[in-house]
Amino acid sequence: MFDKATYVNRRAKLKELVKSGIIILFGNNESPCNCPANGYSPFRQDSSFLYYFGLNRDGLVGVIDIDNDIETLVGNDIDIEDIVWFGSVDSVHDMAESVGVKNSAPMKSLKTICNDAMRLKRRIHFLPPYRHDIKIQIFDLLGIHPVQQKEAASMDLINAVVKMRSTKEQQEIEELERAAVIGYKMHTTAMRLTKPGVTEKYISGQLDGIASSYGAMVSFPNIFSQHGEIMHGCPSMAELESGRLVLCDCGAETINNYCSDNTRTYPVNGKFTQRQLDIYSIVEACHDYVLDVAKPGVKYMDVHFAVCRLMTERLKELGLMKGDVDEAVAAGAHAMFLPHGLGHMMGMDV
Repeated sequence: MFDKATYVNRRAKLKELVKSGIIILFGNNESPCNCPANGYSPFRQDSSFLYYFGLNRDGLVGVIDIDNDIETLVGNDIDIEDIVWFGSVDSVHDMAESVGVKNSAPMKSLKTICNDAMRLKRRIHFLPPYRHDIKIQIFDLLGIHPVQQKEAASMDLINAVVKMRSTKEQQEIEELERAAVIGYKMHTTAMRLTKPGVTEKYISGQLDGIASSYGAMVSFPNIFSQHGEIMHGCPSMAELESGRLVLCDCGAETINNYCSDNTRTYPVNGKFTQRQLDIYSIVEACHDYVLDVAKPGVKYMDVHFAVCRLMTERLKELGLMKGDVDEAVAAGAHAMFLPHGLGHMMGMDV
């Protein structure tokens, strides 16, 4: 969690961008694993709620009334039974004050807020929900069926959030650097543990432990597999085999939920065959080429296609492709090499 001024300033900028209406930012609730009292651990807050309110507790909703310049943190205080099990926590009022929000209210008041806004035909802005409990909550509050909620979400709010979260503050960059350090520990541990006879799942479990020990959790489920051709290959109980390559794609979240994400491929027995090295060298050359061409003022798409062109040229030299390089890239070779593009954005999400 950053200082109070960070969240006050972010909400002020959000109001400026959205201009009018009421913004409702839903925090996440606990997600039961196999019974109501046993949730998936650790609890993970919604990233956009974290970005504007910074509070990592379940059962909270942030309401920003732009027209009347009123901000409210909605949520219920925990009762004595929860305190017995989990210890005392700050009240919703105290949590609100800690991030510069003057008003707090119990969850039942959210229905009144929404009813009043709808009666006055005011615009209610919300982001596309991705958890089913929040979809049901929106249905109860606004009467919008879950299958219609993605379409009904506010494009003004979406654009504002994308604009703000796309550009990182210095403190966010520092968090991303800390996430990179944890990711480095994960990858180098995987390299040390990789040898014939060890299972994919064992190594993945060690990486989970590192992420939890140094930060909050993994950035996404680990991908550790000898089947690198499967984009999101889950670790299996398969034993690593000499002569094969293994792909490790993993990252960690810091305690403030900023993420790292790196992918590396290496030989199980520690030594490339010549053919493996030839292919690996192409990937390495493309990686280094990006460092040369990516700079302020250059379009991301231009970097993407420059890498695709280099990759095609090198594959052609190896005899694995033929024909005109530019025609191949224009025809969609880039989609075959890089299904989700050269890379993706980073922050509190991957």
